[in-house]
Amino acid sequence: MMKRRNTRPRAFDPDPNAPQRCCDMPDCTSPAGYRAPRSRDSLNQYYWFCLEHVREYNARWDYYKGMSPGQIEAHLRADISWDRPTWTFGQGPGQSKRTMPNEEDILDPLDILGQNRRARADRARAQAEPRIPAHLREPLAVLGLDWPVTLANAKTHYRALARKHHPDTNQGDLAAEERLKKINVAFTIVKAHLQTEELEKAG
Repeated sequence: MMKRRNTRPRAFDPDPNAPQRCCDMPDCTSPAGYRAPRSRDSLNQYYWFCLEHVREYNARWDYYKGMSPGQIEAHLRADISWDRPTWTFGQGPGQSKRTMPNEEDILDPLDILGQNRRARADRARAQAEPRIPAHLREPLAVLGLDWPVTLANAKTHYRALARKHHPDTNQGDLAAEERLKKINVAFTIVKAHLQTEELEKAG
């Protein structure tokens, strides 16, 4: 069986396009078969060395020589995008204002962003929380009570508020008197609702 001949040059073979001349290293008369860039600003312009001197040149080569840490970091960041300009997602080159993408405009069928999970959690939380009767929202806020609440707890809380805001306790302060009036009205509404509920349950 005939073996296929490999026509590719080996790693350390001289460059087939090397010019027919001697090594660029001073006082070296060996054939120049290997190229090396002249500088980081002239990567397409080469020195031509023999194998010994190209190894020596490459060992000393420092692409970032003479650059500050900030310049090196900026260069590395530019390399990530192949030195091409980039823009924030959803923003073109002519837009100066940075805008964040709207989650509602992003198709996410696999729910990678977790939008569906959040929506399900919000629905479950809303279903688990008891609904406050509309006419009790403001009275409960005035009393500082959470729903649901029992009549006994409402009475206990009301008595504490009444003592705190009673004019006699506040040396006749008119603001405290007005606050107590609102508390009395709110408790009357809440008490009436809770008493009606208890009667309905008992009936």
